[in-house]
Amino acid sequence: MTGAVTRAAAGVWWYLREVSGESAYDRYVEHCRQHDAGATVLTRREFERRRQDRREHEPQQRCC
Repeated sequence: MTGAVTRAAAGVWWYLREVSGESAYDRYVEHCRQHDAGATVLTRREFERRRQDRREHEPQQRCC
C-alpha cells in the first residue's frame, strides 16, 4: 500500500513539474551534457531570463 501511495505521489510531482515548466532547466542541462560535453551550461537564472525573453519576443496564441 505504501509503495502505491509513493508511486502516485511521485507521478503527481512529475506532472506538476512538467506542467509548470519547472523541469525545463533539468532537461536543458541533461541535453547539454549529452550533446556537447565542453559546452558552457547557463545558470538557472540565465536560462530562465532567456526563456522569458523568448516568450516575450515570440508570442504564441494562448487561451489565457
